Amino acid sequence: MGLGLRLALTAAMAAMLMVYASADLPDCNSVIIPLAPCLPFVTGAAPTPSINCCTAFASVVSSNPRCLCTVLDGDGSKYGVSINRKIALTLPASCNVVTPPPEECNN
Repeated sequence: MGLGLRLALTAAMAAMLMVYASADLPDCNSVIIPLAPCLPFVTGAAPTPSINCCTAFASVVSSNPRCLCTVLDGDGSKYGVSINRKIALTLPASCNVVTPPPEECNN
């Protein structure tokens, strides 16, 4: 895949993720957008998360982990993003990042 196509796909995924995040918590947009490198992994298109994904994920966990609930609890398919929740829940272990339990999203 050429660099131009990869950049276009990343930009498209970031735009879709921004729309997805804005539907639930508008104040989380700037927190969630940097997670675009995680989309290939959490959609099942990549077998492992990239280094950029893990770095962004660790940053979100340390700055505003509550915003991750918008990704786990929402239905992104209506915005063109189909996140596999089962895979997304493996992201902390895959990136070696300690997170609050997902059950805290319900509080």
